[in-house]
Amino acid sequence: MCCALPILLVSLGLGATVASLNFNIPGLVFLAEHKVWTFSISAVMLLFLAWLIWRPNQSCPIDPELAGYCETSKKWNKIVFFLSVLIWFSSFFFSYLLVPIREYFNI
Repeated sequence: MCCALPILLVSLGLGATVASLNFNIPGLVFLAEHKVWTFSISAVMLLFLAWLIWRPNQSCPIDPELAGYCETSKKWNKIVFFLSVLIWFSSFFFSYLLVPIREYFNI
C-alpha cells in the first residue's frame, strides 16, 4: 500500500489519485516514511504465515465434507500467500532496487 500502489497509479497516469489518497489517508505517508519498518514487519508476518501454511503435523477432519472444505481452504491459503509474496517483492523492487538500477545504467 505504501510503495507499490502509488507507483502503479502514477505509472498509469493517475497522479491526482495518488495525491488524493495521500491527502485522505495520511497513514500512507507515515508508512512510506518508515518503509524499512514496514517491509521488515511485513516480511516477518509473511514468514510466520508460511510457517502456518506448511507447518508439520497438520491434518484435516475425517468427515469427507469437512475434509473437502479443509483441502479447499489450504489451496486458497497458498494462492493468497503467493500473491502476497509477489506483491511484497514487487514493492521491494520499486522501493529499493529500481533507483540504483536506473542510476547504474544512466537511464
